[in-house]
Amino acid sequence: MTEQLHFSELWPHWPELLAGLWVTVQLTVLATIGGLAIGILGAAIRSGRPGMLSRVWGGYVEIIRNTPFVVQLFFIVFGLPNLGLKMTAGEAALLAMVVNLGAYSTEIVRAGIQVTPKGQWEAGRVLGLSRTQTFVRVVLPRRCSGFIRRWSASASS
Repeated sequence: MTEQLHFSELWPHWPELLAGLWVTVQLTVLATIGGLAIGILGAAIRSGRPGMLSRVWGGYVEIIRNTPFVVQLFFIVFGLPNLGLKMTAGEAALLAMVVNLGAYSTEIVRAGIQVTPKGQWEAGRVLGLSRTQTFVRVVLPRRCSGFIRRWSASASS
């Protein structure tokens, strides 16, 4: 038994398919922006001085990276409403993607920061920049090219 796709049956439904494609593009762009923002914030927290916040963030990263995405999605779709947090299907999908991509982005950006030569950090300090200014103005721009390749592979999966 062979199944074939009959495009003649799809033509009347092109408007719905294009609307679905537009929703996919919107979710992808928003999840990418949100995940990268969380990843940069998380990498800054995890690369700083060890403390309670760094350990909590590390726990979040490990839990998210070690559970399947579908389990995270089920928890957000079915678990959060039981806790009183109601959301639409699109909002739940976006939240799941941002949380997942944020955890992976944290490790990718953190790895990029860790391979930064100490001389770059010291150069920022010599110029009178604070640790945060050195991170934002010296380290992050120079490391972007290194972790963008790894991050884009994670975002596309």
